[in-house]
Amino acid sequence: MSISERGQLKIFFSYAESSGKTKAMLRAGSVAKERGADVLVGYIAPHVSGDTLSLTEGLKVLPTVNQNGTEEFDLDGALRLHPDLILIDELAHKNAPGCRHKRRFQDVEELLNSGINVYTTVNVGNIESIHDIVSSITGFTAWDRIPDSVFDNADQVELIDVEPQELMEHLREMGTGYSEMTLEQLTAMREIAFRRCADRVRLIAGRFGDHTIFHTDEHILACLSSAPSNARIIRTAARMARAFNSRFTALFVETPDFEAVSEENKKRLRDNTKLAQQLGATTQTVYGEDVAYQIAEFARVAGITKIVLGQSAVTKRHFFGKPPLTEQLLSYAPEIDIHIIPDHSADPAYRSQHLRSGLDLSVDTNILRSVGILLAATLLGLLFYRLGFTGANIIMVYILGVLLVSLSTSNKIYSLISSIAGVLLYNYLFTTPRFSLRAYETGYPITFVVMFISAYVTGTLATRYKEQTSQSAKIAQRIKILFDTDRLLSKAKDRNDIINSTAEQIEKLLGRDIVMFDNLDGKISEPHFFSPEAGERYNTEKETAAAQWVLTNNTMAGATTDTHSEAKYLYLALRVSDRVYGVIGINAENSPLDASEHTILLSILGE
Repeated sequence: MSISERGQLKIFFSYAESSGKTKAMLRAGSVAKERGADVLVGYIAPHVSGDTLSLTEGLKVLPTVNQNGTEEFDLDGALRLHPDLILIDELAHKNAPGCRHKRRFQDVEELLNSGINVYTTVNVGNIESIHDIVSSITGFTAWDRIPDSVFDNADQVELIDVEPQELMEHLREMGTGYSEMTLEQLTAMREIAFRRCADRVRLIAGRFGDHTIFHTDEHILACLSSAPSNARIIRTAARMARAFNSRFTALFVETPDFEAVSEENKKRLRDNTKLAQQLGATTQTVYGEDVAYQIAEFARVAGITKIVLGQSAVTKRHFFGKPPLTEQLLSYAPEIDIHIIPDHSADPAYRSQHLRSGLDLSVDTNILRSVGILLAATLLGLLFYRLGFTGANIIMVYILGVLLVSLSTSNKIYSLISSIAGVLLYNYLFTTPRFSLRAYETGYPITFVVMFISAYVTGTLATRYKEQTSQSAKIAQRIKILFDTDRLLSKAKDRNDIINSTAEQIEKLLGRDIVMFDNLDGKISEPHFFSPEAGERYNTEKETAAAQWVLTNNTMAGATTDTHSEAKYLYLALRVSDRVYGVIGINAENSPLDASEHTILLSILGE
């Protein structure tokens, strides 16, 4: 087989452990050897029985490598030997830290790209989209998982079936983690395995000669968030999209206060976005304050027919709050089906954590500004009082003060506190009796209420306007960078002009260190840095290994990915189709790229 040809993947699939997947794989490997193929046993799980291990006799076995105290598959050794066929157990296995890839299915992908055929094993619980269903049946949640696309795109899937009663007796003899499962649980798992194989067959049947897939008119939309329960919503939407053979989109609405959320929630959002992409979704980001309106408008433009939401979107949290998201969506887009996914495992502390996150930003500075503005408003009010101005004029001074507090601080809480403080100061200093919180005139309570509401509403609107202005400026700046890049590249005279213009625009966009490599006949060149500090901070050995892998495999790697994840830079290929012209690295050590930065970065690289 030519190394340039992609290898073929065959998966031996079953609904539980000890059902004979590994035995079937080894027997198939022996048959392939008898037919003249060069067969290598790459990895067999250490817990397999002795009669299973005996099937490796007569086959070449690749020694494992010790990685941080764990025996792992030797990917580089397999690539050096380059057999016709390699047998690798447990496709969904999570590799030990220090391995090139975080997951074994990524090792297998590299083997396939090098032209090596692979036989491997998968359990039904290892498939991402049905993880929630299998976990609810078995009670096991710690499944290592593979993206559905790996299973669906395999060249062959062989279902290893065994009667549940027979398997249950065997499991109890073995004393494995499945030994306590009931006949009903095993039967349910078996049914899921059959259905998943049927879904794959139906998906393959919908493919035409040009590898396109027939889609129905359905278009499924999952709403992305940083909620702990969002992964369940994404998996459910993916199963719906597969059932309908339809398009699948995952949408995140970025509101003006998104910058204030905690790093933990931002990381969870990135994980949920990555999960949606693994399950075949096209991810999109829109901007606006009214989440329901943005979802409805996107749904209209994109031709969405079904929206999938979590149960938390249904519950109204307080009496005077907005209607639930579902009610708002029904009013904005009544023609679209809305599916509510219950999740009893949702984290009740998530909402309060989100609200607290904005209070950590420059607290001391915000307090000093608020106190200073209220003090200035009080001094001006005392001056007006001495000059004989009416109470209405002094009230307006405090409302102006709350407005200034809102514009100069970073959180709405300061508007609320300033509004309360303004009412109390006015009551204490300017109502009869003075220097007391009592008020004799019957109309004063109404005055205080109106003053508080006016001050708070004015301050809230000012804060909201400031956030929207900041968000609009960020979007405009990124669009300008994209247009400027197109203009600069169209004027470039040679390769160096292209490289320098691209690096300059990316540095403007991201504000991070940039490194570039040329393609020198399949090898990366010396790194090109665009700031002296970048060269001083660069760890050549780890980083160049990641950059070389990207050049060879035409796939991103490095920081925030599952390949060469110990690198500090995120590396992407500069390419046109399958031809790679070079590699660019972006420093992502301290913070990963957000969704909008990543989208515009890919647009620049495409130019």
